[in-house]
Amino acid sequence: MEYFIQQLINGLTLGSIYGLVAIGYTMVYGIIGMINFAHGDIFMLGGFAALIVFLILTSFFAGIPVALALLIMLVVAMLMTGLWNWTIERVAYRPLRGSFRLAPLITAIGMSIALSNFIQVTQGPRNKPIPALVNDVYHFGAITISLKQLLIVVITSILLAAFWYIVNKTPLGRAQRATEQDRKMAALLGVDVDKTISITFVMGAALAAVAGSMYLMYYGVASFNDGFIPGVKAFTAAVLGGIGSLPGAVLGGLLIGLIESLWSAYFSIAYKDVATFAILAFVLIFKPTGILGRPEVEKV
Repeated sequence: MEYFIQQLINGLTLGSIYGLVAIGYTMVYGIIGMINFAHGDIFMLGGFAALIVFLILTSFFAGIPVALALLIMLVVAMLMTGLWNWTIERVAYRPLRGSFRLAPLITAIGMSIALSNFIQVTQGPRNKPIPALVNDVYHFGAITISLKQLLIVVITSILLAAFWYIVNKTPLGRAQRATEQDRKMAALLGVDVDKTISITFVMGAALAAVAGSMYLMYYGVASFNDGFIPGVKAFTAAVLGGIGSLPGAVLGGLLIGLIESLWSAYFSIAYKDVATFAILAFVLIFKPTGILGRPEVEKV
């Protein structure tokens, strides 16, 4: 029983990271109906930004407290990835917004490859390790919970609550929901559609940066290809939970994390991804909109 609970804790931690990235996918899709396949690489950029900030801080301020270092890493990573995603939206996606649906998809894949290769060229192809930032571990009998696991789950919960409040209770959220329902009508009613979409991209990038920083802290290593597999799994989480739903994105992320952790614990680890996508297919057969998704209403 203790082993099962331990795997649940590990799965919730991993699922929280997937859920943060999945929120970015679902926000962009909800606003403009496009899958930003470069979002996984934005997650990877967030991890590298946090790594670079950490190296700078430890080089010039050797005695800096760990909590302050983590806070600075998160803030700088969010700012840098937000700027990256804002630029990508302006340069690569906005000019194609009125074109046929396949063009933005191809552009998103191209941006993903470009970002991955950019980091590979500038940072090198080898894994970049980082010293353990948080080493505290708590034992409850045979169950072990580390402080970094608690941090990941708590930060995910806080950010989900904050973004739910923004989307549902603020003028920006009303503008986002209006843009999601009908961009032309929202523009006629005074909503700055371009600005709203750009802010949505920045918000999604900020969440991905936090996820990338948490991933770096949890695993202690960064690589230029870190964006692909976590990005695909986060997209899977968004679809499983119901793309367009913020709680659904987090729920999907938690489910993916739990499936991976429990499958790896009790079955062959080589087939954990097969199990994940098999369960996704099974759910979508019976509920095509995802667990918390709503059916789309065609606008005429």
